Amino acid sequence: MLIEERTISVVSLFSGCGGMDLGFSGGFEFLGKDYSQTPCEIIWANDLNSAACRTYKKNIGEHIVEGDIWKMMDEIPLEADVVIGGFPCQDISINGKGLGIEGKRSGLYRAMVEVVSRVRPKIFVAENVKGLLMKHNEKSLQQILTDFRALGYDVTYQLYNAADYGVPQTRERVFIVGTRSDINKFIPPIPVSDEHITSQEAIGDLEAIGLDESFNHIWSFANKSSDQGNRKLKADRPGYTIRAECHGNIQFHYALPRRISMREAARFQSFPDNFIFDSKLRETERQVGNAVPPVLAWHMANAVLDTLLSSEQ
Repeated sequence: MLIEERTISVVSLFSGCGGMDLGFSGGFEFLGKDYSQTPCEIIWANDLNSAACRTYKKNIGEHIVEGDIWKMMDEIPLEADVVIGGFPCQDISINGKGLGIEGKRSGLYRAMVEVVSRVRPKIFVAENVKGLLMKHNEKSLQQILTDFRALGYDVTYQLYNAADYGVPQTRERVFIVGTRSDINKFIPPIPVSDEHITSQEAIGDLEAIGLDESFNHIWSFANKSSDQGNRKLKADRPGYTIRAECHGNIQFHYALPRRISMREAARFQSFPDNFIFDSKLRETERQVGNAVPPVLAWHMANAVLDTLLSSEQ
């Protein structure tokens, strides 16, 4: 039976509000373009954050389990075709403390290693920040690769700019992909366009809309500070990277005298407008910033599906 004719089971870790899960599932629209439904079915998902789990349930499904991943190990399905997850990056990020994988949060990649060792998926996909490739994190990167390779997987990594894949944001992220020994090597998705979507193209239609909490069109009134996140958007360029911990200091609109709204931030992350965040401003800010852009995840999912299909031929 061909890939397109059957369900591809997926276990999702560190799922957050569901950006990567939405991308792997497909079946959504963004800026007038349809991202078709895939054969992927998320059979189990997990996150520690209550608000993120609420948003996930509201938009993705009830299958997410809230709690510490280490305490959930025995609940994880023993079989799945794919394991995905963006393990926490706070200790690896350039804005972090530089602890690398020895930090409490980023060291959680070991939980993903444990899940892969138990589930033995055909492919796993792990996402993290560009900082993982910086020289001071070289030992952390090599340890991560070594630990996954020790499970018998062919493991590769690549840096992606989300703007190259139809996301209106210059967000650079590393994806680590492992394929089981009986599966063909992973071929990364090809960038879809040299013409990046600009900020104005992404959010211009929202300029005339006032505050609307039901649509997550709310914004921070924080005064300008010396902290990061105070840049002003340029109308003719993609948005800057949406951060999770900007404490209200999120970037300013290119034309209006205010910071961007959470709906506008969600647009920059490529969330469809019918994806509603079930939280207040600060928590929504965190969820949006932590997410994998669904459109980028959709392209990754299709590359994964191509790998699985070629392995069966």
